[in-house]
Amino acid sequence: MSKAYRTVDARPNAQTLVKPGELVDLVEVTPLTLADRRIYNQLLENAWDAIEKPVTHVISKSDLRGSHNSNDRVGGSIERLMASIVKVQVMRDGEPAIERVQLLGGNVETTRRDGLLEYEIPQRLRRIIKDSTVFARLQREVMFALSSKYALTLYEMVQKRGNLRWRSSEKFSLEDMRGVLGVPKGKLTSWSNLKLRAIDPAVEEVSALSDYIVEVDSIKTGRRVTHIELRWWRKDAGGEAEVERELQFSSVGRKERATAKAEAMRPRPDWLDAKGAALRTETYETAKLRFPGYDIYFVEGEWRAWAAGKPPARDPDKAYLAFFKTFAENNPI
Repeated sequence: MSKAYRTVDARPNAQTLVKPGELVDLVEVTPLTLADRRIYNQLLENAWDAIEKPVTHVISKSDLRGSHNSNDRVGGSIERLMASIVKVQVMRDGEPAIERVQLLGGNVETTRRDGLLEYEIPQRLRRIIKDSTVFARLQREVMFALSSKYALTLYEMVQKRGNLRWRSSEKFSLEDMRGVLGVPKGKLTSWSNLKLRAIDPAVEEVSALSDYIVEVDSIKTGRRVTHIELRWWRKDAGGEAEVERELQFSSVGRKERATAKAEAMRPRPDWLDAKGAALRTETYETAKLRFPGYDIYFVEGEWRAWAAGKPPARDPDKAYLAFFKTFAENNPI
């Protein structure tokens, strides 16, 4: 039998870096920020040639600082990464297990603005990386273009899974997905808020800036959303060229362009066909104009679930828009 390809054998290059799959689907016990996640990816890349060895790694603070003039952000991120405990799914003695580890070990930061950071990868984490056989290859331009930690996490999840020939979707429990995305406890507790504030914007950004079109659909047990299904498929050559153009544009207006593209490429979902016939095209257009930022099809699904068992509306289009108004008032973006 051929030896399994190890993640540490993969090589970063000028355009991309490598991230072990175990560190993509980890669960943050202590939440991190977008800057923390980006800096951690850079620390992993910088240490990559000797990442499984018990050595000290060195990186210039200017490499981590990016376009910011101050080192304060770097220091704050380093401290949060040191304090961060994560849960990683691993195999031990042939059985699935959860290993709790720190993301970053001891380090020394010189006080000079153009100084260096010396840091260590914790022993248990080195073992996880050494045993890894699945990884995500991340494009640097995309990593720095994404504007939220939810978008960056979703991008990493898709990059880890995108080359699986036998799969183009995966189901997660809602709680597992919240954990992987790093949603803080007590925040975005309802499915509607989680979808509107975290998942939908992340899906739009990843679909606009990566080589994949991404969808996330909810799965209900009874009347409550308990699972989600993540789906992805690679863009054609035209779609990839459009991504290249978008990455060259200024970030100003990028969110609005991503939202518009997502709406344009996204037809009414098949699962709504079982709930009832589609409304008039002008009704959906009116909903987009009146309630910008909301997923018009998700709200349609909520309306049809609410209306189930009630007498049919005389004018379904007006009834949908009236429900939408109440929904938006109760679930502000």
